Amino acid sequence: MSNTRMSLVAGSYERFIWGFTLNPKTQTLTPLFTYPSHLSLIKTVAVSGSVVASGGADDTIHLYNLSAASSLGSLNHHSATVTALSFYAPPNLPYPRNLISAAADGSLCLYDADGFVHLKTLTVHRKAVNDLALHPSGKLALTVGRDECLAMVNLVRGRRSFCCRLDKEASLVRFDAGGGDNFFMATEEKVSVHNAEDARLLFELECPNRVLCAAPAKNGLLYTGGEDRNITAWDINSGKVAYCIEEAHTARVKGIVVLTDSDGATGGDDPYLVASASSDGIIRVWDVRMAAMERPNPLAECKTQSRLTCLAGSCLKFKRPQAGKSNPKIEDQTMEG
Repeated sequence: MSNTRMSLVAGSYERFIWGFTLNPKTQTLTPLFTYPSHLSLIKTVAVSGSVVASGGADDTIHLYNLSAASSLGSLNHHSATVTALSFYAPPNLPYPRNLISAAADGSLCLYDADGFVHLKTLTVHRKAVNDLALHPSGKLALTVGRDECLAMVNLVRGRRSFCCRLDKEASLVRFDAGGGDNFFMATEEKVSVHNAEDARLLFELECPNRVLCAAPAKNGLLYTGGEDRNITAWDINSGKVAYCIEEAHTARVKGIVVLTDSDGATGGDDPYLVASASSDGIIRVWDVRMAAMERPNPLAECKTQSRLTCLAGSCLKFKRPQAGKSNPKIEDQTMEG
């Protein structure tokens, strides 16, 4: 079996970032590090391979090395709360090419992940950016903001290419985990499914309570969590509930991460793992194949004793990069003035 590492990272109101490794064989979450890295609450975290980024209400981005459990420094190009982060990493590389960040002043920052060089800052919304989603190609991103707008950013040219008014303010946006043919937007208790080519509405998913987090899987499911404290798996082809882990937590679900699914990310012998984090500080890992049971038990659990705000993770097959290969950027990236 290939050398695979599963990692989870969580941020909290108490300024701490938590790093864990997951061993699916022993069903344990092993702490890697805990840093009081920010001056105020952490709003967002992102993971790509062994690189972690966290953004906070202190207007900064902090970087970490999961393998060495060490800090890599900070980025200070925003002048408002960092609200969303996303790495672009091609599937054939064990490290990211780019980092994209969004902030509460409506701005977006683009970075070259090789040395984390700041490439450009651009304004995409008149008010705060609530969330951003990076297309699997790495060439465009979608953002939703407090101005009740959806925007598309051309990352090759470094400029906003499209913006439209929504009926209501959307809190999060995600591309599907396959080829990025569809995208999802959450507005209070509804999740709308759209065609990525023309933003056409395909159907809506009706959740019982406000949706606070969502994670697509390559097997055609979308996992949602929120104020109902459940983890719900939606079939994005039919728009119906595939299954639901009821009362997965005793508090609001603030983050969901798909670690493995039926796409075979770590081989057929591994379970299908989904991790979740709640506002009362508990992180749980589930084998979702057991969701047919009346009350499935989590495979692993950790109590951080803090108020968690976000969760990110990665499932990485380690491969040695070829000698002489540099870290390429987004194809044909010009980042015009």
